[in-house]
Amino acid sequence: MLSSNDFRTGSTIELDGAVWRVVEFLHVKPGKGSAFVRTKLKNAQTGSVVERTFRAGETVPQAILDKRTMQHTYREGEAFVFMDMETYEETRLTPDQIGDGAKYLAEGMDVNVIYWNDQVIEVELPNSVVLEVTETDPGVKGDTATGGTKPATVSTGAQVMVPLFISIGERIKIDTRNDSYLGRE
Repeated sequence: MLSSNDFRTGSTIELDGAVWRVVEFLHVKPGKGSAFVRTKLKNAQTGSVVERTFRAGETVPQAILDKRTMQHTYREGEAFVFMDMETYEETRLTPDQIGDGAKYLAEGMDVNVIYWNDQVIEVELPNSVVLEVTETDPGVKGDTATGGTKPATVSTGAQVMVPLFISIGERIKIDTRNDSYLGRE
């Protein structure tokens, strides 16, 4: 059990049969009445965000999550196949289970798969990935880093805005959290 006084950003709790992650919290002590904790919670499975108020000291069940390191080995139709690096068991996940990060999954990439009650609730990709540019407009002599951007398609099929001087075949570093170009590799 976790007390509402111990909420921190990133804490996971169980409410209404689902896992919720604390996004924001604020301890409020009004001049009159008892203290309370105002929170913003994000559902780990669906991504929906709700605001909820708890009495100070109220206890809620803490969600016990199991994080396993897995390697993306190959795609089988629509499913992504992952291998547990400790037990060598294969797990198939759909793009819906992986979320937005599916567009950056390359074969051989290690990710953290988070389980709750033997059910996949989240797939954590690395903060940045290095991928090869497979399609973009040709770079023109004189284009500089501060000039502007153009769309580029990388080897996994994701589209990223890159500087004008990037050309096909170059390996670039991409931030998976906000889909931004970080530099050449």
